Amino acid sequence: MTQPTSLRPASSTQFVIFNLFGDYILPRGGSIWTHNLLRLLELLGIGERAARSTLSRMKQEGWLATRKFGRRTQHSVTRRGRAILEQGNQRIFEPPLEGWDGQWRMVVYSLPEEKRELRNELRKKLVWYGFGNLAPGAWVSPHDRHGELEAILDDLAVRHYAYLFTGRQVGSLSDQELVRHCWDIPELEGEYATFLARYGVEYEQLRAEVARSGKLPLTPDACFVRRFWLTYDFQPFPRKDPNLPRELLPNPWVGFTARQLFADYRRLLSQGTGDFIDGVVHGGE
Repeated sequence: MTQPTSLRPASSTQFVIFNLFGDYILPRGGSIWTHNLLRLLELLGIGERAARSTLSRMKQEGWLATRKFGRRTQHSVTRRGRAILEQGNQRIFEPPLEGWDGQWRMVVYSLPEEKRELRNELRKKLVWYGFGNLAPGAWVSPHDRHGELEAILDDLAVRHYAYLFTGRQVGSLSDQELVRHCWDIPELEGEYATFLARYGVEYEQLRAEVARSGKLPLTPDACFVRRFWLTYDFQPFPRKDPNLPRELLPNPWVGFTARQLFADYRRLLSQGTGDFIDGVVHGGE
């Protein structure tokens, strides 16, 4: 058994729990007994006291639901929580945009000051789906997000204040210049480079060891811990990377390399986690 990995300073117990449900528990039925969940959290460096306190708070906030079976308790995400996790999985595993039609999708809105909280929430949603801020109240994306936008406008009840457009950029600026205006691509490049530096050598060493011995040199729980933090560290990118088509990106684009490393390393570590996670999530049923 590996020693528990200490909780990272930049992480929070609530985000860790959300990630456990999204990546490991929902695909296995969506429910887990308290003692099994505490076991996974302990491996990630979260003690029982902090875990129980956060679970209680997440239930009060409407993210988690519990069911009692005698003295045992089973945890699952609520419909609200499931929706957030499904949106997250959609973005983090979204494939690169291929075959762009050259059309920009634009959202233009004007909300009165008394609705500034809704305005801020709308901005957050647009950033999440990769829109860039072209001008005050005007956001653009090369992706066709019509379905997602319709749902957002209805959910926030701001349809009356927003307009959706699709068209080509025909001004004096090129599409590439528009990208530089809306997104900080050099900063994103630097963050991808940091991710590659953190995990690239580690992945290559593990891959070489598997090639030599024919098996993973890690225990199942160690594979789980590595895979969890790999995904945790990659998940901020969907909030920062608009997933632009190749023709709008630097060539070569380090983001493609980072995505491939993420996918390859997850796949390699998954070879050692499946049965272990199945056993923990379904243990005691």
